[in-house]
Amino acid sequence: MDVRLLGEVQLLAAGRQLDTGTPRQQAVLAALAVEPGRPVPIATLVDRVWGDDPPAEARNVLYSHISRIRGLLRTAVVFGDDDPGRLDRRHAGYVLDIDPERVDLHRFGRLTDLGRDPDRPAADRAAALAQALSLWRGAPLAALTGDWAAGVRQTWQQRRLDTVVAWARAELWLGRTDAVIEAVPPLIAEYPLAEPLEALLMEALHLAGRDAEAMDRYAAVRTRLAEALGADPGPALRALHEAILRGEAPGGARTPPGRAVTVPAQLPPDVYGFAGRTAQLRELDAVRAATPARPVAIDGMAGIGKTTLAVHWAHRAARHFPGGQLYVNLRGFDATGDPVTPAEAVRGFLDALDVPPERVPAGLAARVGLFRSLLAGRRVLILLDNARDAEQVRPLLPGAPGCLAVVTSRNRLAGLVTTAGAHPLALGLPPAGEARDLLAYRIGGRRVAAEPGAADEIVTRCGRLPLALAVVATRAAVAPEVPLAALAGELREAQGGLAEFTDPDLESNVRAVFSWSYRQLSPAAAQLFRRLAGHPGPDLGAPAAAALAGAPVAAVRPVLDELTRAHLLERAAGRYTLHDLLRAYATELAGTLDPEPDRAATRRRVLAYYLHSAYAADLLLNPLRDEPAAGPPPLPAGTTPERPAGQPEALAWFGAEYHVMLAALRGGADDETVWQLAWVLTRYLSYHGRWHDSIEALSAALDAAGRLGEPAKAAFAHRYLGCAYLRLRRLDEADGHLTEALRLYREAGDIVGRAHTHRHQAWLLEVRGRYREALRHAEQAVELFTAAGHRAGRGRGLNAIGWFHAMLGDYAEAVTVCRAALRLQSAAGDRFGQAETWDSLGYASQRLGRHREAIDAYRTAVALYQEFDDRYNEADSTASLGDAYHAAGDVAAARDAWRSAAGLFDLIDHPGAAAVRARADT
Repeated sequence: MDVRLLGEVQLLAAGRQLDTGTPRQQAVLAALAVEPGRPVPIATLVDRVWGDDPPAEARNVLYSHISRIRGLLRTAVVFGDDDPGRLDRRHAGYVLDIDPERVDLHRFGRLTDLGRDPDRPAADRAAALAQALSLWRGAPLAALTGDWAAGVRQTWQQRRLDTVVAWARAELWLGRTDAVIEAVPPLIAEYPLAEPLEALLMEALHLAGRDAEAMDRYAAVRTRLAEALGADPGPALRALHEAILRGEAPGGARTPPGRAVTVPAQLPPDVYGFAGRTAQLRELDAVRAATPARPVAIDGMAGIGKTTLAVHWAHRAARHFPGGQLYVNLRGFDATGDPVTPAEAVRGFLDALDVPPERVPAGLAARVGLFRSLLAGRRVLILLDNARDAEQVRPLLPGAPGCLAVVTSRNRLAGLVTTAGAHPLALGLPPAGEARDLLAYRIGGRRVAAEPGAADEIVTRCGRLPLALAVVATRAAVAPEVPLAALAGELREAQGGLAEFTDPDLESNVRAVFSWSYRQLSPAAAQLFRRLAGHPGPDLGAPAAAALAGAPVAAVRPVLDELTRAHLLERAAGRYTLHDLLRAYATELAGTLDPEPDRAATRRRVLAYYLHSAYAADLLLNPLRDEPAAGPPPLPAGTTPERPAGQPEALAWFGAEYHVMLAALRGGADDETVWQLAWVLTRYLSYHGRWHDSIEALSAALDAAGRLGEPAKAAFAHRYLGCAYLRLRRLDEADGHLTEALRLYREAGDIVGRAHTHRHQAWLLEVRGRYREALRHAEQAVELFTAAGHRAGRGRGLNAIGWFHAMLGDYAEAVTVCRAALRLQSAAGDRFGQAETWDSLGYASQRLGRHREAIDAYRTAVALYQEFDDRYNEADSTASLGDAYHAAGDVAAARDAWRSAAGLFDLIDHPGAAAVRARADT
């Protein structure tokens, strides 16, 4: 199968073009195909297809499109493609599991990488670039609208232009001027303001002895730029024009008579065992190819491999800078001395350029002026390593357009981006595959292949941090007789500490390297960094950080910004993450510098923040909830919980924070807090079908209740564990927990708890097909709810009675009872209960042949479940809606509903997806 995105979106199987459907369906296919093999979240897909204003039914429509795309993949098999790929639902989103080589856009990228590889012969590079350009059928995603498609088009149009320039340069290097003269003019018609294309054409004409035509081209482009932009040609094009007029070879630099030019070569040795970073190398290549090139500012956390990347790329790119390469370690975070001043750095560059000592000026401004004068007309690469801030770097930037400065720093040099137009390149952790490759390069691929599990564990326990991997790899290399499993075991025993990452060489000691960044922090940032060790993880928002600090959010944001600039924290989508090894370092510092009472107070504040915020959010999802015997603990001073404004905000808060509360459950919180966290998570986890997370949380709550000696809390945990096991169809376990819950509620005299448990036992009996017994339990539940004066519970119990009448074939009675339930639930404001009852009414009405009533009832149920983002019940009612449409004779609407239901079941990895999808495909 072949996915084509360069032009209109197309899908080919065994050479036959498939019908990719409407533009929306093509947009879904494209949104998945640009990231083959990687999960694309639902929210991202919706944003790519509809932009900032998606329709209310966007998710349902999306599931329908996904179902149709799966059908196309199955069609590809029919046409003879044995392995067309898969479209799977994973935890993080939908994945188009296909070889990237089958997507023309990714083939284009791979071929351009080959064409820019300086280690390949020039003819091979030119051939690879030509092959990449042959894939171009037109503007990418040509028929699609919206900001995302426009952004993709803009990015890849620029990639194409860069590739054309690289191909033409390769052809000229090989002396193939005719190919350039023939191919470039049509491209200039597409890119009339692209000066690099005009420069290459002028150079080709000059090399072919056609200088008059080259001059005509210059006159034409000068007129075109003046009319379109009101500007003259850039420095590079003007210099080429002047060189041709003087009769020089394009790009040639004149040397003053009688004076040799010193070509510095100051780069450190290339790093042994470099692996991966393909995208970053390509990005650096693109900046270098631009005219004029912008400075590059590479930033990232300590040990991430900034210098390694910069030095490796500089060696690859050195041939493009015949004027030489300058290097200085600015020691911005050095433990052994003060940072290098700009005056010292420029003096070193002047020495490298063979300026006699007596000609070196005393003042910084004069030195910088001489330095930049010496670079004029030359192509020099300048690597400014380990910069502390933008002020240290600005005087060292060249003024010549042919030169390029690459800066590395642990801080984000935003000032350099703003004032010097620097290209920012934020370096993150390498993917697991690249980290594994790094280990293999250092210790040998055979050794890694012999113990793949141990190698993967080493990568994981090093947190994919290149410096940590290098330290462990060194230990493995000097002791080849030690199995990797033994090294992995040592890391496991260290339990996330830094003891295994020490090295006599200070530059290779992870703890020491981290300390160089930590010592640069303000007191407030240093304190918050240490307090981050008390956060359950894995990430946090600014309000949680404020709870750790014991300060208002407004006061903490600048501190978080400081930690982010220093790459001791990473920020993405409004959340902050702390690398595992940095967390270990923060824990060490906190244990050394902060008294235990202070650390305990930090933990209490952050747990209180989560509990109080979650209670407020849960109340919006469950306004009729039965409160536990005791609410959350009093708020400690300096803690401000969040108060979501409504149901959508409450769902969003839980979506961002539930995994943090699960981590707190596992992280040694006291028993009371563990039980409260589980209690407040139960409804949200149920709505989202996270049954395994529910079982983990409720099992912890059950153990905590046992240690607290509180049977009522144990009863709650048993009841909801029964519900979770019931959803997973583990019926014996569900039965055991519900039976125990009923016993404990009876001993405690809790009538409402007993009523709820009878209702859940009724559902269990329904799954087992024992409807009359289920009806008796539902009736007992109503009796108990009535005795307790629990109106909402009585409404839900009546719905259960109505449902079981329907299961027993008494549909008219079911409708009567369910309508009575709706009246009670409406009076009580129980919208979730109403959703359940409308679903029951839909079932009974359909069996009575009242198809329109059934359809309306199911649609009402679906809309209500959507309010709660209850994906399981929304999927179940949507599948029933499909059945109602089918019974009414509307086959197309039925299939759309079934496909939507299957997509919803996929979201929660529910096995019901296959059966519903089978209905849609028949």
